[in-house]
Amino acid sequence: MDAIPDLTGRVALVTGSAKRTGRAIALKLAEAGASVVVNALASRREAEATARDIERAHGEGRALSFIADVGDPDAVHAMVEAAVERFGGLDILLNNASIRHHAALDATTIDDWRRILRVTLDGSFLCSKAAAPYLMRSPAGTIINMGGVVAHTGARGASAIMTAKAGLEGLTRALAYDLGPRVTVNCVIPASMHSPDDPPERAPALQSFYQHERVPLARPGSVDEIANAIVALCGPAWRYMTGQMIHINGGVHFGS
Repeated sequence: MDAIPDLTGRVALVTGSAKRTGRAIALKLAEAGASVVVNALASRREAEATARDIERAHGEGRALSFIADVGDPDAVHAMVEAAVERFGGLDILLNNASIRHHAALDATTIDDWRRILRVTLDGSFLCSKAAAPYLMRSPAGTIINMGGVVAHTGARGASAIMTAKAGLEGLTRALAYDLGPRVTVNCVIPASMHSPDDPPERAPALQSFYQHERVPLARPGSVDEIANAIVALCGPAWRYMTGQMIHINGGVHFGS
């Protein structure tokens, strides 16, 4: 993949982009030339910091931070309209917002279940629905959903997040049909990645896992590597790819 296509003049909305992978994606999209809406649920300071970093590096007016609950239809509508008002349109939607939750089945309440699906799955549906009219007008309309390898490998204590991530794959295929041929819709599926935001104690455990003999590349990936792949998918060279599940995980799981 061409790691950094020219996205000059494009407008991207990245949900859950104040920290970790979402932040890396927002920064990389801006590096490629896009204007970026940085979204967070509550991390206002971090979202504003990410927007400032984009503007310092690439010019004033290139970023907008917007605090919104992606599970709230009214908040999503307001965020999309703010993006269009500020930048004149919308070309790229990255559905990254998610909740990390690990608990045994008997410790997972119905409220936990609904909260996780509301953000990860409902949020992606609502953002896609609100953004679709503008993406359909773009010559480069793109939706990328952020899946999770856990939906393929399985894990203990992850019933809600596994279900939500698996649902995203179904949504990806449905949207590819509903929004084609104008909009491409794909799902990027990473494994656990190293981020500068990680606590220091996480690195040894992550490294130990990836050095297992069944992981061909024998190292954890970085959030920048995920961001590079996502930005490439937003470029003109990949307009014939849609409805696909794209595994980026060092060989933790071979996608089918």
